[in-house]
Amino acid sequence: MAATGSQVFIFGLKKGSVPSLPNSTYITYSNKLSKLLLLIRYTFLLFLIKPKEKRKLDKIISRSKKRQLVLRLKYYPVLYHCPDVFHLQWAKSIEDWIWVQQFGMKLIISLRGAHINYSPLADSKIAKTYKALFPKVDGFHAVSKAISLEAMKYNAALHKINVVYSGLELEKMPFQLKIVEVNTPLKILSIGRAHWKKGYTYALNSAYFLKVAGVNFQYTIVGVGTDEELIYHRSQLELENEVLFLEKLSFEEVIVSIRQADVLLLPSVEEGIANVVLEAMALGTLVISTNCGGMNEVIVDNENGFLVPIRNAEAMASALKRISELPLPTYQKIATSARNTIEDQHNHKRMIVEMLDLYQKVLITEQ
Repeated sequence: MAATGSQVFIFGLKKGSVPSLPNSTYITYSNKLSKLLLLIRYTFLLFLIKPKEKRKLDKIISRSKKRQLVLRLKYYPVLYHCPDVFHLQWAKSIEDWIWVQQFGMKLIISLRGAHINYSPLADSKIAKTYKALFPKVDGFHAVSKAISLEAMKYNAALHKINVVYSGLELEKMPFQLKIVEVNTPLKILSIGRAHWKKGYTYALNSAYFLKVAGVNFQYTIVGVGTDEELIYHRSQLELENEVLFLEKLSFEEVIVSIRQADVLLLPSVEEGIANVVLEAMALGTLVISTNCGGMNEVIVDNENGFLVPIRNAEAMASALKRISELPLPTYQKIATSARNTIEDQHNHKRMIVEMLDLYQKVLITEQ
């Protein structure tokens, strides 16, 4: 985005190193000292340069039940720089940031999986907040068409929602046709944290059915580590020799793991559109995904991957067995079709153009 000439500000907590980019300003903190220095700096700047706006914001802060110093730390830099568009990545924080509109900033909110699909179902307070505040938002960025429909249940207006698919820097992810070796275990891979929405219990059940069917396989789940529930479930199914649990890996290690796998399995019961699926499709590894969230917006069953019903371990096992039996030319044809889908629909250049279009749209639209 910055490379297009836009001035980009990034606010918030910094974890690890951040890239140095042209036209980008990082206003971040990482420890108590950096928080204190940031607060002092922007308190002083607002007092000198924007005293009227500071007093107005202080009144807004005083009405909050949250810690005043924490809010000042978060709010003061945003008020001082006052971007034309404030893009909030996490919908559950909307109540904290609706105030930016009172200072002329347009508010855009990203609609992502958990924050829309199940958080408001599990917490009635979140649902109530969404219904009250979504109509006031200037624009929404949705990661899938499916999630747009979910957001409309909480009063998000359809004409304010733009679907912008996640984009990959494909020049950094070259496609490789696999040569699947004969008479070797089918290498199955899943990636994601240990959470009920990832559907790993169903995936383990599918591994059991695969074992019973006599398929030779090795299933690795990255990101779950020593999760007690999954370890117990694996033990009950007597899959210790077939299923391996790993801790979280770096992005570079994830890419290597995907390249080495024969199939990426996404057993989730809820997703927006899973980035790991896009990465596997880009790299040349076949994907089996449950038909959850927006996954059918990227995967066409039997053409560029395979879709199975959610919570259906038998269907997952059947799809895995089918891949284990695919002739090499068929495997490569499906993998090539998957890469073509990513190049067309999920490249980062298209994503940037569509995000800029969204920003321009809200800037010229009056409430």
